[in-house]
Amino acid sequence: MATQHGQEGSKGGASQGGRGFASMDEEKQREIASKGGHAAHEQGVAHEFSSEEARLAGQKGGEAVSQDTQHMSEIGQKGGEARAEQMHQQSATSSTAKGKKEGEKDESQSSTRGGTSEQHAKAGHQSHKNQ
Repeated sequence: MATQHGQEGSKGGASQGGRGFASMDEEKQREIASKGGHAAHEQGVAHEFSSEEARLAGQKGGEAVSQDTQHMSEIGQKGGEARAEQMHQQSATSSTAKGKKEGEKDESQSSTRGGTSEQHAKAGHQSHKNQ
């Protein structure tokens, strides 16, 4: 059974008739907490994390997030979709490049591994001459 000052008062944004900080909506709580944080920094009494403390906190947060398999699945799916779209765009770009007139350079294809199309054509003509 929830009391007047229970979690429900701060989660939904509506007061449950209680008093004090816990009964305020989240936006008001954040506003007050922010003012307190700024005041502490101005007075020089706020805790400032060392790089080691920050690294450990980030590691702990990363471990906690990675335990949420649903969240990680969604991230992976978005990454896979983005990669598929990137591959689709590259494929469309290379097929457009194939339609260029002979002698035009294709700037989208920077790799010439295996030779350029001009080199292949020249090699093909030479090969046929030798037969």
